Amino acid sequence: MFIEHVLTRHMRARMRKAMRFRPSPPAFGGSPPKQTTDGPILLYLHIPFCDQLCPYCSFNRIEFEPGVAKEYFNCLRREIHLYDRLGYHFDSVYVGGGTPTILPGELESTLRLVKRLWSIKHVSTETNPNHLTPENLGLLRELGVNRLSVGVQSFNDQVLREIGRYERYGSGWQIQQQLRAVRGVFETLNIDLIFNYPMQTDRMLLQDLETAKTIEADQITFYPLMSPRANEHNGNGRSPGQRTRERVFYGLIREELADAYIPSSAWCFTRKGLDNRWRENSIDEYIVDNDHYAGLGSGSFGYIAGTLYSNTFQITQYIDLLQKGILPIVAEKRFSRLEQIRYDFLMKLFGGSLDRSYLEGKYRGAAILHVWKELLFFVLAGAIRVKNREITLTEKGYYLWVVLMREFFTGVNIFREHCMSFNRSETAAVRTSQSHPD
Repeated sequence: MFIEHVLTRHMRARMRKAMRFRPSPPAFGGSPPKQTTDGPILLYLHIPFCDQLCPYCSFNRIEFEPGVAKEYFNCLRREIHLYDRLGYHFDSVYVGGGTPTILPGELESTLRLVKRLWSIKHVSTETNPNHLTPENLGLLRELGVNRLSVGVQSFNDQVLREIGRYERYGSGWQIQQQLRAVRGVFETLNIDLIFNYPMQTDRMLLQDLETAKTIEADQITFYPLMSPRANEHNGNGRSPGQRTRERVFYGLIREELADAYIPSSAWCFTRKGLDNRWRENSIDEYIVDNDHYAGLGSGSFGYIAGTLYSNTFQITQYIDLLQKGILPIVAEKRFSRLEQIRYDFLMKLFGGSLDRSYLEGKYRGAAILHVWKELLFFVLAGAIRVKNREITLTEKGYYLWVVLMREFFTGVNIFREHCMSFNRSETAAVRTSQSHPD
């Protein structure tokens, strides 16, 4: 599909430009932008620890070590206190990873601190199937978790074995039973699944879809497979066969879920008949629902008042800085007005629709005119409809936004690898200079 190829290349070029700021080890630590918004914003907390590292995962994570993890949580709470002293106000929390529930007691202390400091209305956290124990579920309910997102990835035993999850998390049937027991415990139960694995067939995908529907989860999020490594995205990227299969698989997902679910984003689907309770911070892509968010924890990103900033990806550096009372921000970039409008255009339409009044109110003028080229391209491509003041995705547009967001997150992964590589080289240079003083 020619348009997909063009968008892939275009988005990669945009992300290279957006992420073009040189990270450097902070001598004195950075500072987040001042909170200029009138109301509270979202607080994102990153917990990077996992029982095991899945080979396909593209997020910032490391293998679980109890001692390191406990110290990490201590430092995360120090970082929370620093944001409080800076005058930040949060009304919702998203805890991602990694596996946030890896140390339930530490997560409890962290969330209790957050709720003591701010008036929190909504808490969403991720977890894995092996953490769906009665003790953990009871604790999460007591902590006021509204939305639980469970990383399942697939119900097919062959897929689970090949991606290294069968031994740790059990068979697809066992995971089904665990999820059925959780249904109704929280306001929103989300199941995370992945499509377009190399070994995945149409039959396997249809089995995943049928199983997910029988569980009747409030939400099903179907991510396209994303490479965790930047070097796998050099050159022209995916082969035509991979792109074609991704598009076909996405069509199957839309078709099979249409009778029971409606799209709340290009790859998140919400069960029909639910009331509006799920709409507040309702999907894993919190960056879609929130104009501003602060990212805390190693490797997290924040976006506040048009400035994108990143914490260090090095766990040891993160802990060291916070033990000294220094914020672990190592890079930031102020987006131009045009870049901010493009960012909002991408993120809001990922949710299916964009009201022009939103952009005009935010940027005090006919902001949509600044993205007239993008608007014209997507109209001619049959990806969006413009009616009065509402811009909406078409059936074709939903898949094109999957492509755009896939490349957005790929760009973030490339930036992370660049940061990690840069920090390793800087550390090596410092050690060399210390070993060979003038």
